[in-house]
This record gives sequence, C-alpha cells and structure tokens, in this order.
Amino acid sequence: MSLYRKTASEIAEMIKNKEVTSEEVTREFLQRIDSLEDKIGVFSSILHEKSLESAKKYDNDNNEDKRKDYDNKLLFGVPVALKDNILSKGDLTTASSQILKNYEGVYDATVVERLKKAGVPIIGKANMDEFAMGSSNENSSIKPASNPWALDRVPGGSSGGSAAAVAAQMVPIALGTDTGGSIRQPASLTGTVGIKPTYGRVSRYGLMAFGSSLDQIGALAKSTEDLARIMQIISGHDEKDPTTAEVEVPDYLKSLNNDLKGLKIGLPKEYFTEDLDKDIKEVVDKAVAQLKELGAEVKEVSLPYTKYAISTYYIISSAEAASNLSRYDGVRYGVRKSDENIEEMYVKSRSEGFGPEVKRRIMIGNYVLSSGFYDAYYKKASQVRRLIKEDFEKALNEVDIILTPVSPTTAFKKGEKVTDPVQMYLGDIFTVSINMAGVPAISVPAGFVNGLPVGIQLIGNYFREDLLFNVSHKFEEARGKIEYPEL
Repeated sequence: MSLYRKTASEIAEMIKNKEVTSEEVTREFLQRIDSLEDKIGVFSSILHEKSLESAKKYDNDNNEDKRKDYDNKLLFGVPVALKDNILSKGDLTTASSQILKNYEGVYDATVVERLKKAGVPIIGKANMDEFAMGSSNENSSIKPASNPWALDRVPGGSSGGSAAAVAAQMVPIALGTDTGGSIRQPASLTGTVGIKPTYGRVSRYGLMAFGSSLDQIGALAKSTEDLARIMQIISGHDEKDPTTAEVEVPDYLKSLNNDLKGLKIGLPKEYFTEDLDKDIKEVVDKAVAQLKELGAEVKEVSLPYTKYAISTYYIISSAEAASNLSRYDGVRYGVRKSDENIEEMYVKSRSEGFGPEVKRRIMIGNYVLSSGFYDAYYKKASQVRRLIKEDFEKALNEVDIILTPVSPTTAFKKGEKVTDPVQMYLGDIFTVSINMAGVPAISVPAGFVNGLPVGIQLIGNYFREDLLFNVSHKFEEARGKIEYPEL
C-alpha cells in the first residue's frame, strides 16, 4: 500500500518501528505534490531540499539515545504543511498576498518551533485566501485551489490549501488557522477532520494576525487520532503570547476510546431551521442517530443570539483586520510600490498590494471604528458578542457537547459566489459564533451529498478538546473509513 494513503498516525508508528524512514516518507509526498500541484494548486511554496534535509536528520536521530532529545515523538519524522500565514525562519511566508510576495520569515512561530522539537519536517506552505479573508480560497493572489473531490469546485477557505492538500493525500497533516470557520468549513467541504481549539490553547506567536481576538491555529488531517497527536505537540502556554492560557494539556490519545454512554449532546434549534438544505440535514440526522447508538443522549438547546452572529462577526473581525493590516505600508517589509513621497507610497503600496476582499474589509473596519460610528457599530457588536458567548456558556452547562452542521452547502463551483460577498459571508453562518465565544469545535466527515463530502460540527466547553476528540473518534469508528480521491 502506498504511504500517502495512510494516516499520519500510521506513518508515525511505521517510522518509530523502523519499517520506513522519514526520508522515504517525505520523498514520496514530495513526488505526489510535484505530480498533482499543477492540477490542484494547494501550495504557495514547496520546501523540497529543506524538508528532505530535516527528514535525513531525524532518521539519524531515530534511535533510543537521540530520540530522548525531542520533546514529543508522536509525529516523529512525519511531514507537515503549514498554512502560508504561519512564520518559519528562512521560508517564504506571504499570506498568499502580493504585498508580501517575497517575504521570508525571520523567526519560527511557536507552533513551528514545537513541531521541529518533535522531529517533524516542514514540507511546504499551503495556499490560502489572502490574509485568511475568504471562504473559498479564490481570494488567494497566487492561484485558486481546487477541491480534490471535484476540481471545478472550491475547497473552502481560508485554510483551503491545507484542507485540499490533506484530501488529495499530498501531505498527511497540515496546520491551518480559524478566525470564523476557516479550518472547519474547508474540512467539511473536503472530507477531512479539522479542529479549532479553545482561544488561548495554542500560541499565536508568529501567526500573521487577521482578527487577534478570534484567530486560532489548529490542524486538518484524515483522522481524529492525527489531530490529537499534533494538538498534543503544539498546545500549551507560551510566554511569547500573553493570550495563551496556563491550563494543563491533557493526554489527548488516552481520551480517544472513552465510552460515550450518558454523554449529553445538544442540538440548537436555531441551527436546524427550514432553511437548512434537506440533504445536509439528512446527513446530520444520521450522524446523530449513530451517536445515540453509541450511548449518547440528545436534547434540544437554544442559542438565541445566533441570528446576530454574522453581522457581529464581520464588524469585529473587520475592525481588528483594519488595525492589524495597517502595518503593511511599504516601509518596513513587503512590497514598496512608489518612492515619490510618503503619501503616494502608502496609497500605491496598499492599493496594489492588497486584493479586493482585503481592501473591502479594511474599509469596513476603518468605518466602524471611525468617530461617530464607533458606538453604533463596534461597541454594539462587542456587547452582542458577550451575549453570544453567554448563550454557549448556558447551553454547555446543560449538555456536554453541541452538535450542528458546519456549512449550509457542499463545495460550490468556482466563481459561483465571487461577485456576491454577502452570499459568501453567509457560508460561515454555522461557524463564526464559535470564534466569538472562544470555545473549541471540530468538523468531522459524516457523509456525502451527490458525491461531495459533508461534515458535522462538534462544539465543546472551554479546554475540552479531549472530549471532542473522544466523540469524533468514536463516531469515525461507527461511520467507517473514507476513501479519498486518487486523482
């Protein structure tokens, strides 16, 4: 069996048992990337030589004495892709934007540092919507990525490259980021498993900021066990990021096989309205029935402020984006478009460097933060955000986890929503409120509609990723194995 068909966990065990070397694994994935990249377009840059050098080093250290020098050996020797907004020293990191076209990271993000200390080769940077703003990967300034299940369709966004790379079996596991659904929505659209951890569980140091109070680094893979392994490596307090919580990270692998008997699952009535596509509802209903068979109990809960989630999210995230992206001015780093005078340099650098969606959100953000509008928009949105958070806290006092759809549709065709930003934004209706509440959520493949994958979303209480992994893993066992496209 080809190595690329295996999960990251299976490959890790093979390397540990010396059935295969990290170099052999990395080489096979690089060959697959080279053969498919023109067709799918999921990488911003590929680290051919660097990843092989790392793999060879880890192979040399794959013995009892030297493995002790590594902090965590759960994915030792298994290549990983990074979303193109996560810094790694000496590597192109562009956030798929023209304004950072030739920018190379000058240090390693904390998550990258931890991966390297765990013996994980970095194989490349995954394509994305520019500065993580988008739900289809069509906002990338490099190229639009394709969905491996249907090449004329989008893989979702903004972590579309990471999701499609895993679904196309071009990499066994990938890091992504999630500001309003940017891991979970592409996971659902590509039939992969994706986790957005609790805000503060994973360090954001070295992540190019979009919405600082919403962004979280997570991961996408073919199995829940893969996610448990990588989250074990990257989670935990970091002195370089004061928003990380000093909360102990449990042993995620130990929690995978716990019994689900008596587990209380909440179904929010606001997520199951008549507007929900009947075919998607059928997949979700079947998943609920499978969890009931595993011993879970189901009850209806309410998240009444859901109806304000999209408008609240786009006010807050755009305001934070306008602030964060003000640093890209043509002076310190990135592309400089003019030397005429300072005003012209700012205007030209930002006008030509940023794409249409990024400019749209910067303008929205500056508007809602401007004098005379701040109280009416940003302050009001911040108050509603608090109410959304309280909705989740109340519901999660009644149940152990909440189950919802992830996306209102399956993967849509390229170009279908590009000219209608409101329709594009509505694609995040089931995911944005989770980021505003700061709770963890995971998207798990649950079935197919017309040959396209559909995921379910499991939402947990703060720092209860272990419970989400448990439920997701047991559900996977009941659901059965997914056969990914061969391409």
